[in-house]
Amino acid sequence: MRNTFFVLLLSTLFLSGCASTNSSEDTKSQYSDPRDPLESVNRVMWDFNYDVLDRFLVKPATKGYLAITPKPVRTGLINVVENIEEPANILNNALQGKVDGMMTSLARFLVNSTVGVLGIFDVASAMDLTVKEEDFGQTLGTYGLDTGPYLMLPARGPTDIRSTTGDIVDGLVFPMNVLNSNVTIFSFIIKGLDARANLLEREAALNNAIDPYGFVKNAYFQQLEFAVNDGVIEEDEEALLDEFDDIEGLLDE
Repeated sequence: MRNTFFVLLLSTLFLSGCASTNSSEDTKSQYSDPRDPLESVNRVMWDFNYDVLDRFLVKPATKGYLAITPKPVRTGLINVVENIEEPANILNNALQGKVDGMMTSLARFLVNSTVGVLGIFDVASAMDLTVKEEDFGQTLGTYGLDTGPYLMLPARGPTDIRSTTGDIVDGLVFPMNVLNSNVTIFSFIIKGLDARANLLEREAALNNAIDPYGFVKNAYFQQLEFAVNDGVIEEDEEALLDEFDDIEGLLDE
């Protein structure tokens, strides 16, 4: 599940501030999570992302995008963006020794780039070639590299050192490395808007959390573990991950 810059920028901004109305002062005063040594700063960024960026930029832009763009067009745009990411899936499946995943990703890229008209139509899925999404952050995780400290970055949202490094490496993979900046940014924005649109009806779940910041952080790490272990998680973690998937609808999009 690739957490590219603008996907996290636009899809998790609303995750980044609901704590301003829900978190108690007692919760905010206890910064003891070893994964989050910068929690005091991270919570400030959390509030800024939601109260300013999401409120005045991302959410209005998303609603406008939904209002003027027909659903078939939105689907085609997302298909193109996801097809551009297939070469990174090929590379990371190979680096993780997943030959079947590598070959499936290669087949998807070839089929959708040709028969699917540059990825506008997801012909590969109709042929039972399902997405085998792997990013370089996950690859580093399979080799035992720890995530590093949790970070809530302005305009980006939740991330960690390993995932950020993975995003940079994935961005260097063809065709991302040869696309001009305008096309690249356009691709990221389209996927981010689509992801944020999927969250519009799910905000209540987060708003009702006692400490949304802590909830999202814990679920974020659970999602990373889930991705690295290919879905193998402890039984008592499944409910938390399912709830996070409901909130962060982009993960399986």
